[in-house]
Amino acid sequence: QVQLVESGGGLVQAGGSLRLSCAASGRIFGPNAMGWYRQAPGKQRELVARITSGGVSSYLDSVKGRFTISRDNAKNTVYLQMNNLKPEDTAVYYCNAMIGQNYWGQGTQVTVSS
Repeated sequence: QVQLVESGGGLVQAGGSLRLSCAASGRIFGPNAMGWYRQAPGKQRELVARITSGGVSSYLDSVKGRFTISRDNAKNTVYLQMNNLKPEDTAVYYCNAMIGQNYWGQGTQVTVSS
């Protein structure tokens, strides 16, 4: 079993920055991938960014150049640095870990005011 604990959400003005963190604990071994999804009201959950245990990352087109995903394998923690935030980035952000199966965090609210 794997547990994911997120932190770092909040309210920020457009153009501002936030950094999300997600710490994983439990049975973590072998190749895996961690990432961030988001879900805005009335919309489907979408993949924002993902990074493998080997360090290969991928991003949603709309966040490329603004968001950076990174991970500290020694701490089993993944980060999402979000810069130049826009109102359309407002959503609940969920940490995800694919370690044999999908695990989800509880979600953290990110609100960007115009």
